[in-house]
Amino acid sequence: MQRDITEWYSPSLNKNMSVAVYGHYGTALLMFPTAASDYLEYERYGLIETIRPFIESGKVKVYCVGSINSESWLNDYMHGYDQAVRHQHYNDYIVREVIPFVRETTSPETPIITCGVSFGALNAANLFFKHPDIIHGVLAMSGCYDLSVYTRGYYDDNVYFNSPAHYLRNLNAEWHLDLYRQSRHIHLVSGSGAYEDPNSARHISGILQSKYVPHELDIWGADMPHEWWVWHRMLPHYLETRF
Repeated sequence: MQRDITEWYSPSLNKNMSVAVYGHYGTALLMFPTAASDYLEYERYGLIETIRPFIESGKVKVYCVGSINSESWLNDYMHGYDQAVRHQHYNDYIVREVIPFVRETTSPETPIITCGVSFGALNAANLFFKHPDIIHGVLAMSGCYDLSVYTRGYYDDNVYFNSPAHYLRNLNAEWHLDLYRQSRHIHLVSGSGAYEDPNSARHISGILQSKYVPHELDIWGADMPHEWWVWHRMLPHYLETRF
């Protein structure tokens, strides 16, 4: 399996950031880590090895980015306003730097699908719903899509516009909705076991349904907790059956 790590100084974040790339060809799967983890998390926890057959066969080319959640939503020492501003820097980093990097290392017609588990699912969903012109779908597993859960009561426009549970319900722009409707890959997946929040996925599904956006809601059983071994089952299942 081809594996490359690329690092550059990010003007958006004012720091060096790295991206791990696995594979040589296929749909670009842009993966966001959990919580405050880094670009090698999915490799460390064996998820990359689990999906090796799909990478080696050219079904997907995987791009793993790092998180700055420890500098924003998960930093208890920052004011909510500063957390929100820093998160916007992260959005800029993905859109202005990472997406062009993906484009430079794939063919122009290659679709980009965001993917993540837990907090990574929130980032993946948010980037797709905000930018359906450059991101073509999302595979979100075990996520909570209400950002206010993480902001300890702080709420402003930056929180609103990065919280799919809030802005999607008020979104009536046909430009966005038409692009959502064209996507073949809007997958909201959750277990029902310990520390899972399937109602969060159901909530987003209900909003999309009300706006006639085709999507898939897949709630796994009560024996599926918020654990890595569950995601080791979920991700290969979707790559095998949906891509």
